[in-house]
Amino acid sequence: MHPRLILVRHGQTEWSRSGQHTGRTDIPLTEEGRDAARLLGKRLKRSPWEDFPGAQVRTSPLARARETCELAGFGDRAEEWDTLMEWDYGAYEGRTSPEIREERPGWVIWRDGVIGGETSWQVASRADQVVAWAKDSETDCVVFAHGHFLRTLAARWLHLDPARGMVLSLAPASLSILGWEYGDPAVTLWNDTAHLQ
Repeated sequence: MHPRLILVRHGQTEWSRSGQHTGRTDIPLTEEGRDAARLLGKRLKRSPWEDFPGAQVRTSPLARARETCELAGFGDRAEEWDTLMEWDYGAYEGRTSPEIREERPGWVIWRDGVIGGETSWQVASRADQVVAWAKDSETDCVVFAHGHFLRTLAARWLHLDPARGMVLSLAPASLSILGWEYGDPAVTLWNDTAHLQ
C-alpha cells in the first residue's frame, strides 16, 4: 500500500483573519485558532484515522504551525522541519492582496510573484522535498504547515506547475489527504473542516 500525505493547515491567526500575507512573521494563533486545533485533534482521534498510528509527523517551526500540531495532539511525535515554512513574501509580508493591487492592478501571487521573496518555483523546490520524503516513506506522513505552501505541495504531488495551487483553496485548521488512485498520485480529501461545524 502506498503511503498517504496528510496535510493540516495551522489554525487562525490575527493576520489570517485580516487577510495579511504571513510568511516568516512568527505570530501565534488566536483563541479561535486554538479551539479549532483542539477540535481537529478530537476528530483525528476517532475512526477512520485513530491518530494515524505509526505515521511520521513533521511541522513547520513557526509558532502557528507548531501550536496547531501540539493542540491537535501530535506535538510529542513531531519533528520540526524548516522545509515546511510558508512562502517568503518579501516586501509583501504583512500586506493584504487589495493593498498590493493598489500598486499592481490585477496582481495574483501565483502568477505575478512577490518582490524580494521566494519565487513560486523556489517554494515548489521545497515542496518537492516533502513529496520525495512522503513517497519514499513506508508509513503515512502528517505535516502541519501553511496555506500557500500546502497548496503548492498539493500541486507538486500531482506533478503540476506550482501555480496550479491557485485553484486549491485552503481554510485555517483544515484537513487534506494526498493519496493514490489507480497507482497515480491523487487528492483523496481536500480542505475538510467538518470538525469546525
